[in-house]
Amino acid sequence: MTDRDLHGRATPAAQGYRMPPEWAPHQATWLSWPHNPDTWPGVLSRAEVALARAVGALTEGEVVHINVLDERHERHVAGLLAGHASPARLRLHRNPTNDAWCRDHGAIFVTRTGDEAPLLALDFGYNAWGGKYPPFDLDDQMPQRMAALLDVPHRTVDMILEGGSIDVNGAGTLLTTEQCLLNPNRNPELARADIEQRLCDNLGIRQVLWLGEGIVGDDTDGHIDDITRFVGEDTVVTVIEEDPTDANFEPLRGNRERLAAMRLADGRPLQVIDLPMPEPVLRGSERLPASYANFYIGNRVVLLPVFGCPRDEEAAAILARCFPGRRVVAVDCRDIVVGLGTLHCLTQQVPAA
Repeated sequence: MTDRDLHGRATPAAQGYRMPPEWAPHQATWLSWPHNPDTWPGVLSRAEVALARAVGALTEGEVVHINVLDERHERHVAGLLAGHASPARLRLHRNPTNDAWCRDHGAIFVTRTGDEAPLLALDFGYNAWGGKYPPFDLDDQMPQRMAALLDVPHRTVDMILEGGSIDVNGAGTLLTTEQCLLNPNRNPELARADIEQRLCDNLGIRQVLWLGEGIVGDDTDGHIDDITRFVGEDTVVTVIEEDPTDANFEPLRGNRERLAAMRLADGRPLQVIDLPMPEPVLRGSERLPASYANFYIGNRVVLLPVFGCPRDEEAAAILARCFPGRRVVAVDCRDIVVGLGTLHCLTQQVPAA
């Protein structure tokens, strides 16, 4: 960790900030409502219905902020949520976006103890996963807009980073993948050591653990939230493909072997829990990035994407054991995943200050 960034400013870590784990208490969850028909060709309305049910479950335990396009879109979204979500826990904001992936274009929040600025919104650069889906100018404005609406400080970070590419345990360790963070379409001028330094300086972590590749169909270049997630300070779940003829078999086995050899900063081994992969979900000949690892941890619920296959129940049972104090809510994501992401990709937690 360094005390100063490239501009001579004290780093967030030096100021006592750190990124809490997702299971730590939230003050809210933030989403950008799906609206782009090119992202969900032919299924947008059905994807919206499924997401409305998920938001309803979240409002059992926390406020949900939602970015909408304009007054007309606000009325549309409010109508979808009527009967599902508690109105007292909904906040709709007219913040137009290019697309819906708030995990990646939204602010990443860090916290510190004390009364002075306990919450900080980090604004990493966003380039739509290496410039794949222009335009993305509206999405890139979201961190500043979210910070302003919450009335919290905002800080720009000189690095491209999507929230779905990282996962933290809240005790100094971050998980990511080489396929994503070392991809030259993100930060070609930064070496691995530079990337690690910026993660440590801004997120208050001390250790970066690297996996290899992500799953087939993931257009984000291997986001960690489709493969391996912390469910405790020293425990992860990681998706495994049992079929040796499946294209995911070898890369997921390689990640599992890496995890078995990893140690936390204090020398403890990781406890690794295997999570199945769903049966392949196809749209025509295209394989979609369906994964049970793309769950989202709310204050009272765990939102689990399911895909209408026998392994859905097994995945739900595993996560129920990981989070005994929360209710696992299975959300049919066969339409949502057409957009090439599911529940974790659509959400961003705002930790309790």
